Parts: sequence; structure tokens; C-alpha cells
Amino acid sequence: MKHRIAARFRGFLPVVVDVETGGFNAKTDALLEIAAVIITMNDSGELVPGETIACHVEPFPGARMDESSLAFTGIDPYHPFRLAVPEREALSQVFKPIRRALKDTGCSRAILVGHNAFFDLGFVKAAADRSDMRHNPFHSFSAFDTATLAGLAYGQTVLSRAAQAAGIDWDNNEAHSAIYDAERTAELFCKVVNQWDSAVGKPLSPQLELAEHIERDGP
Repeated sequence: MKHRIAARFRGFLPVVVDVETGGFNAKTDALLEIAAVIITMNDSGELVPGETIACHVEPFPGARMDESSLAFTGIDPYHPFRLAVPEREALSQVFKPIRRALKDTGCSRAILVGHNAFFDLGFVKAAADRSDMRHNPFHSFSAFDTATLAGLAYGQTVLSRAAQAAGIDWDNNEAHSAIYDAERTAELFCKVVNQWDSAVGKPLSPQLELAEHIERDGP
């Protein structure tokens, strides 16, 4: 029997990812922070943010770092208190609990959820390639984009405005750190999906229907 979250997204496990970088080009610019929030499903069948995993990342050798990008994020890549780790170690720390969650839920693959998800997915894939990590748990091209979902649900595409429109607290002083943005994005994703499921109903698969029948009425 599949876990209900596996049945909700046809075998995919949503994992929210946010990266902070030294620019916009995933192949040439440094990955400086990565945070991931594993989405879970509670006993009521609602999505809720689960475990957060995060790392400060050392710029890879030869990485480009644009001064305007660093000024925007406020990151000093070489500050000793960052306790940054190489890309391979950072990805290993992030991927390990995701793989565990895939096993626990019976999901076949993680699917990245991001605000403008193509950006985050591009940096994750580029770092994994540089690190020769052949078992990236994320789907290689599919993703859920909360900018699109929030535009549909709330008429807002900027993360801060979308979060506030959804009734999620937002602190501009905390924004643009990978952990903060990932956790707010996770709240936003869960809220949009839960509102849809409440208003329209879950797109029940046979496995999910059976699981909910057993939970409600017994085997």
C-alpha cells in the first residue's frame, strides 16, 4: 500500500528547495546556500512542511560571484562563521534524508518545488554534475513552481507578496536566506494545494481511495 502522499502526486514526493547563489548561471556561478523542506501529509490528508535540511556551501573552484548578487543576499562567501562545506558534502547532507523519505513513503522520485523552480533545479543539477553524484533523487526536469501556483491562487508571483496574500507571516529582514525562503515557500505550496483539495477535492487515485477507505472504515 502506498503512503497517501505518494498516491496524491502519482509517486512523486514534493521537496521544497531554495538556493542562494553568486549569480544566475548555474554552470559558472557559485552555489552558496541550499535548503530543502520535505513535504509530508498529516492524518487529515493535508500537506504540511516537514523536516528542513540546510547547508552553507563553499564556492566551487573557479566559481564566478557577481558583486550585485552578493550584495542582494548579504552573503560573504568566505566568512569563517559560515561553516560552509564543499558542494558534494552539502548535497550529500541534503539528499540523504530525501532518499530516506522516499523509502518511507513509497515514492519513486522527489519532485522539486521552488519559487521560480527552474532556477533552483538548475543549480542543484549543475552542482550534482560537478560533484559526479549519479543518484540525484530529484526528477531531472519536472518541478512544481509556486510562482505559477500563487499567480493562479492569489494573483501574486513575487514570493513576499504571495506569502502575505496567503496569510503567511513575512519578515523582510529574514528574506533571501535559503532556510527562510524555503520554509515560507513550503507553507505557500501546502496552502495552495490544501485550499484546492478542500474546494475541489483531491484527484483520488485508486491507491489513495483504498487507503482513505481503510483509515475510515477499517480493512
